[in-house]
Amino acid sequence: MRAALVLSLAASPALAGEPVFVDRSADLPVEHVYSGGWEHFVGGGVAVMDCDDNGYSDLFVAGGEGPARLFVNATDAPGGALRFTLGDGVAPLTGVTGAYPLDIDGDGLLDLAVLRVGANMLLRGQGACRFDDASDEWGFDGGDAWSISFAATWEAEEAFPTLAIGNYVDRDDPEGPFGTCDGNALHRPEGRRYAAPVTLEPGFCALSMLFTDWTRSGTQDLRVSNDRHYYVRGGAEQMWRLYPLRLLGESDGWPEVSLWGMGIASRDITGDGWPEVMTTSMGDQLLQLAEPGGGYRNAPFSIGTYAHRPFLGDDGRPSTGWHAQFGDVDNDGRDDLFIAKGNVDQMPSNAAKDPNNLLMQAPDGTFSEAAEGAGVASVARSRGGALADLNRDGRLDLVVVNRRAPLEVYENATAAGNWLAVELASPGANPRGVGWWIELRLPDGRVMTREVTVGGGHAGGQAVPHHFGLGEATRAELRVLRPGGKAGPWQAVEANRVVTLPLPGRRCRTDGPAGGAKSRSEACRR
Repeated sequence: MRAALVLSLAASPALAGEPVFVDRSADLPVEHVYSGGWEHFVGGGVAVMDCDDNGYSDLFVAGGEGPARLFVNATDAPGGALRFTLGDGVAPLTGVTGAYPLDIDGDGLLDLAVLRVGANMLLRGQGACRFDDASDEWGFDGGDAWSISFAATWEAEEAFPTLAIGNYVDRDDPEGPFGTCDGNALHRPEGRRYAAPVTLEPGFCALSMLFTDWTRSGTQDLRVSNDRHYYVRGGAEQMWRLYPLRLLGESDGWPEVSLWGMGIASRDITGDGWPEVMTTSMGDQLLQLAEPGGGYRNAPFSIGTYAHRPFLGDDGRPSTGWHAQFGDVDNDGRDDLFIAKGNVDQMPSNAAKDPNNLLMQAPDGTFSEAAEGAGVASVARSRGGALADLNRDGRLDLVVVNRRAPLEVYENATAAGNWLAVELASPGANPRGVGWWIELRLPDGRVMTREVTVGGGHAGGQAVPHHFGLGEATRAELRVLRPGGKAGPWQAVEANRVVTLPLPGRRCRTDGPAGGAKSRSEACRR
């Protein structure tokens, strides 16, 4: 297997310096606001994807009671100033809380799973940033719930992915909202259509979900982060196993934790190959350090990630965290952390002016605040967000969706180190390698491990090349690992380019399904 070097983009950047961003929000073709009342206090996500296959990532942004919008990237050259036009390839939609891009039908074109207050939808990509509603054709029951969270994975050799959708307060319960959390939905495929959804109960007002192989066993379980504000009592963060379908508990290495869960970010930041998990909340933002073999322990307060109160102004009330994402902002070879912050509405117990965090990781593994100096310390009521290279210069730009305030887009102008971006590709089902792992080895022996997932964040996700900062290194080695751990060969690559790696073989499963579709394939290709 050889790596196909697709694009060599910007020249090698300067060594890493303090982060600097340029605000390009005023250059958007229209002011976009995530608006609405009670049913849009939460949500407000953005999907990042290249829907016209020109190498530049586009944005589909939730609008709440207002229209969702597609912003097509019109940046004219790698490293050029960010510029977007308004796309017309999606039928007008309101009630949208978020969206996630993925290739559902394996045709090489990205589709959109759209979350709504009301019927969720699966929009099929047609190319050229055009989408049509394939929900009925694919047998997808969008329901009529208040949906906020989403995750997807491929089971065995299935043609279509398994989809999990997290629902918030039960809209039809007259006793609501407190103690009336809705159940969640698991959509499993039968061939190239979806079976009737299975309800995951109990539901505890899910605000983020992520399929993750947290035990490195070869199968992904479903992590659910729940909002304690509405389940009141008896609930907790959840982890569901798919085979057989059941909730995990203490005996499985999953301790009971209850918090005001808003968003999930997952990344191996310690270099041991096991992904840490960041969960945002009202109050502390909880970083859990992974234990080899599965399980977590809370990071010490001294690590600098708890971000529990505003770092600007005189409002000392607790912060409210939403979207969280790891990414190497200055390409120094260490992942940093962005957290979108904002009061739910006018909640008196929490800070009203709550600046977003940009926490930069130091060589000793601690994090320090850099948002004010970087120019991204917005005090709007932020919700969704994304760190992604939007102008193909190898630096992660920033998008922030705000409730009752305009969308923000920031161009990364940091004097940064070298970088590499990695895409996985194979024909047929699961073409982007969801559930696979990428390992990057630097000349000094350090190994960065990345799990390929769909989900997490708050109401929005990305289908873009996987970005790695390399620091001063001008080359690295890459390999991919199939679910279960079998690794491909190491391949030498040069820095500052996008690399495409083909996927050998297919993932397989030898145990039978439970609680799902009747015709799931049992075939395993070695």
